[in-house]
Amino acid sequence: MKRHDHAVAGFARKHSLDLPSEYGRFFPPDIMTDKISLSWEAVRTIKEILYSISAKDGLDKLIDEFKPDIAHVHNMYGRLTTSVLDLLSEKEIPTVMTLHDYKLVCPSYKFMFNNRICEDCKGAQYYKAVKNRCHKGSYLASVVIAIESYFNEWLKKYKKSIKYYISPSFFLKKKLIDFGWPENQIKFVKNFLDLSEFDPNYTLGKHFLYLGRLSEEKGIATLIQAFSKLQNRQAELLVVGDGPIRKELEYDARNNHRIRFAGYLSGRSLLEAIRNSLAVVVPSEWYENAPISILEAMAYGKPVIGATVGGIPEMIEDGVNGFLFESGNCSALRVVLDRLAGMDATEIENMGRAARKKAERENSTESHYQNLIEIYQEVLKR
Repeated sequence: MKRHDHAVAGFARKHSLDLPSEYGRFFPPDIMTDKISLSWEAVRTIKEILYSISAKDGLDKLIDEFKPDIAHVHNMYGRLTTSVLDLLSEKEIPTVMTLHDYKLVCPSYKFMFNNRICEDCKGAQYYKAVKNRCHKGSYLASVVIAIESYFNEWLKKYKKSIKYYISPSFFLKKKLIDFGWPENQIKFVKNFLDLSEFDPNYTLGKHFLYLGRLSEEKGIATLIQAFSKLQNRQAELLVVGDGPIRKELEYDARNNHRIRFAGYLSGRSLLEAIRNSLAVVVPSEWYENAPISILEAMAYGKPVIGATVGGIPEMIEDGVNGFLFESGNCSALRVVLDRLAGMDATEIENMGRAARKKAERENSTESHYQNLIEIYQEVLKR
């Protein structure tokens, strides 16, 4: 927005990793939610999670100084809370919201329970989140998020305040409609990357690359099992990331010297891991929305192998810029890994070029800006 000469002010809850901000003095103080126990401090924390007065007050001061025409909300759950939506309504500032997960219809935001896809709360039956202990395996933490969901449902906090919801995937949009949200209020706008920062490398690398959190729902255990059964014995698997099941995964792969765990990478090390890969694998077993990791792989000119779950199939054209396989199906994943590893260099390079072209065509900053500004203008006219 700034590149197109718009004035922009950011507002968030303070955090130790914040970048410098001209408006940081208005940010409400950080709150710790890792451990919620029975105490007066916990009561104050829960109040801030459900309805933050400090966030509302801080935003009020920012608005008086900045005087915005429009507000664009991102992940505000449990931090800024719907108190900021009330303020924006009171100030008659039109508001749009980008959806990055399923929080509007799922208290724990990701439709997962006990390492499986779960839609138990459909029909606003949020008490089931408590029954299932959906949040951090804790009854108390689950009670808090269930109350939050009931509170916002009964008072229609989102439906009254938000003019349009922006969904980065058709899947998320369809899921919201399925749960009773109005179709005409949801706009589909794809995620973007600044492609000038991504120098593609179409030269074939040796390793398949997994990049992300090492947890059950990401399907990394299925990937390791499938890779261990590959007919192609030259390919390697590089696992980048960390998470709760890392030790278990390393134990399972202990006898396979072609599987390497790099841990968390960033900067140049991460860039080289992607640019020097054969293909990136996204084996998720939950409703992924629109993974940035897929866009980054495509921007670097790499084919992507992805599971048919959530918004992933919208991003991969099977046989053109990568391959799709049935989510959670180890045999199906092994087949596509073997298929790609057995292709000649020109075919794989062409897939990588097709991936880069798709990113340039559909996920550039300029296309994203044009989609956003059309929505802004429509909201302001209304």
